[in-house]
Amino acid sequence: AVMVADLEEARRHCQIDKAEEKLLMSPGSPIVLMKWKSDSNITQAVAPGLKYLGIMLPYTPLHPLLLKETGLPLVMTSGNLSEEPIAKDNDEALRRLSSIADYFLMHNRDIYARYDDSVMIVEKGIPRFTRRARGYAPYPVRLPFKSKQILGCGAEEKNTFCLTRDNYAFVSQHIGNMENLETLEHYVNTIDLYKKLFRIEPEVIAHDMHPEYLPTKYAKELADKEKIKLVPVQHHHAHIASCMAENGIREPVIGVSLDGTGYGTDGHIWGGEFMAADIKKFDRLAHLEYLPLAGGAQAIRKPYRTAIGYLLALGIGLDKNLPMFKYLEKPELEIIKEQVARGINTPLTSSMGRLFDSVAAIIGARGIIQYEAQAAIDLEMLAYIAPDETGSYPFSYEAHGGMNVIKLHDLFVAIIVDILKKTPEAVIAARFHNTVARMILETCQIISSKTSLNRVALSGGVFQNRLLLRIIVPLLESADFEVYTHRQVPCNDGGISLGQVAIANFSEG
Repeated sequence: AVMVADLEEARRHCQIDKAEEKLLMSPGSPIVLMKWKSDSNITQAVAPGLKYLGIMLPYTPLHPLLLKETGLPLVMTSGNLSEEPIAKDNDEALRRLSSIADYFLMHNRDIYARYDDSVMIVEKGIPRFTRRARGYAPYPVRLPFKSKQILGCGAEEKNTFCLTRDNYAFVSQHIGNMENLETLEHYVNTIDLYKKLFRIEPEVIAHDMHPEYLPTKYAKELADKEKIKLVPVQHHHAHIASCMAENGIREPVIGVSLDGTGYGTDGHIWGGEFMAADIKKFDRLAHLEYLPLAGGAQAIRKPYRTAIGYLLALGIGLDKNLPMFKYLEKPELEIIKEQVARGINTPLTSSMGRLFDSVAAIIGARGIIQYEAQAAIDLEMLAYIAPDETGSYPFSYEAHGGMNVIKLHDLFVAIIVDILKKTPEAVIAARFHNTVARMILETCQIISSKTSLNRVALSGGVFQNRLLLRIIVPLLESADFEVYTHRQVPCNDGGISLGQVAIANFSEG
């Protein structure tokens, strides 16, 4: 993100509407992602390939002094190594950051708690969180029910935890990805701090169903030690319950939960889920068809592997003229073919996030990522170049009992035809976004015809895609659906802990 001296300077770099101006100037002082002006003199290297720039205004007395001395916008980033907690103490900063920082500005005022900057967008006129931390956490979310004292341990990525009492849910600041002992230590210490701060002693602990997540292991150890009731919660149900809780809804909804990864009740990786749900329970009624991730986690880092695995599983020929082949050597292709054919390290997924990745790879937009969701973001940025495109791609449904499986063969064939016809990448990206919106609408209509539900809750990291959100909300509303989205917590995994505590409150046994 970039810090500038004042609103006038911010306007030189970004298009700012009234709602964004109000958010920038608010006491919370978040980073606000806004449309980047083409004549801004801030280098594209700050946010390569992106059409939005994160801007923040000074929020401590020190910041104006720094900005006055330099006379320039300042690129601001957290004082930590990637995936580690922020350095809190002077000695800790010198020890951990000396290899990457040239200078240190010390202070004699101790930091009591680690907080990242909050990150927000304004979409459909509504401020929405991408990351909820400084300036907002731990301000409580008011619940539509009186809650037991519960600890929700959150997800593995973009972790937050949540503690409840009475009608209030105290969602923590962004903790980060739970991938190392340093972050786990920060997580445990912050839980202890919140318990003291709000005088909460959990009588129930809720956790994600994934057995290998660090928060799951912590929950099980704590429950065993304290003899506390333990409630496992399915990841995508937690997304929908989170959206319902913050919107004050208790009646059943059609839940549309779209993200990259979540452990399913059948042991597969879910992520393209449609359900009839309330806060107590859910009934999965539709999902993207299961396809193999060639190489597991490696396919997430290298979306071209996801794309090749999908095409092989769908029986679609691998045309060597497809742009994605620039990313791999022949020996790797043979390995992927063998993996898919024999089912070796190819977990099945219904993930919408991986579908975005595979399309980005097939058209040659992004085959290898440097950060989470980069391929999907590139696809969104491309689609903005073709704003008037109204076309879309075909897909179909296959019924299995009460389940509708969304089949993707025709979609991929049509995209490949467009590629080989030299259709511009931007047009393909726009058509794909239109297709996903149609998929959501038509699936909700199918579920509504069976259940008579007309409320739709949208959750999961895919809805951080601003283009998709601005297409799908009016589309659903024009079809007479009431649409609920996130405002108080992120739609990504940063909101999972709120859903966990809501579900656990009504868990029986």
